Amino acid sequence: MHLGFIGTGEITKSVILGVLSSKIKFNKIFISKRNNKISDFLKKKNKKITVLNDNQKIINKSKLIFLAITPEVGRKIIKNLKFKKSQIVVSFISTIKLKDLKNYINCNCKIVRAIPLPPISLGVGPIPIYPPNKKVKLFFDKIGKTIEINNEKLSLNFWTMSSMMAPYYEMLSYLSSWLIKKGLNKNKAEEYITSLFLGLSENASQNSYKNLQELVKKSQTPKGLNEQALKELKKLNFYKNLNISSNKILKRLMGK
Repeated sequence: MHLGFIGTGEITKSVILGVLSSKIKFNKIFISKRNNKISDFLKKKNKKITVLNDNQKIINKSKLIFLAITPEVGRKIIKNLKFKKSQIVVSFISTIKLKDLKNYINCNCKIVRAIPLPPISLGVGPIPIYPPNKKVKLFFDKIGKTIEINNEKLSLNFWTMSSMMAPYYEMLSYLSSWLIKKGLNKNKAEEYITSLFLGLSENASQNSYKNLQELVKKSQTPKGLNEQALKELKKLNFYKNLNISSNKILKRLMGK
C-alpha cells in the first residue's frame, strides 16, 4: 500500500512516526516538501519515504491520501487536484465539512474526516473518524484507538475537544514555571509535572468508579489540599470558562 500526505506539519509527522512504529504494512510513503525541516527529518527515518514537490504526483502514486493542510490552503488547492474513485481520502482539516470536501474533490471516492493528535506518534490516543470506514478504522487502530462517528454534527464536538491540547500543555508549563520560581531545577520541575499528570490521566483512564465525578470525590479528603485547590479554582470559574471556550470553538466549527 502506498500512503500519500499533502501537507507536512506536526500532525503528518506524528502520524508517520506512528506508522513506522506500528505493524502497518506499506510499500511507500509520499510526502510534500511544504515544511523542509519536517520532510527532511521524515525522509531520514525510513528509505520508503519519498519527498515530492508536486502534490498531484503524490496523489497519483498513492492509494490512501491524507490531507494535512490548513483550511485556507485546502480551499485553494484541493479543487485543482485530481483524485481517483479507487482512492480513500482522509482529511485532517478542521473546518472544511464533508459536503464541501466532496465538492472540492469532485470524485466518487471514499472521503473520511479524522482527528489524530501528536500522541499518535507513540501509538496512543483516540482518533475520531466520520463517516465510519472499515479500512480507515483498521489503519488507525494500529496506531491508536479509532472512534467511529455516524453524525458529522456530533463529530464537531470531538474537534472542539481537540482544541484543548495547547491549553493543557500551557497549564503544565504554568505549573512547571511555578515550581521553577520556587527554586526547583527546570528539568526536574518539568519531569515531575509531566509525570504527575501522566499518572493522573492513566488512573482516570483505568479507574473502576462509575464516572469521573466519582473520581473527583475520591481524590479529596475533608479540609484537605485537593478539596481546597478545587474550591479555589471553582471560585475563579476555571471550569465554567472551559465550557465557555469550548462553546466558542464549536460555534466556529459550525460556521457561526
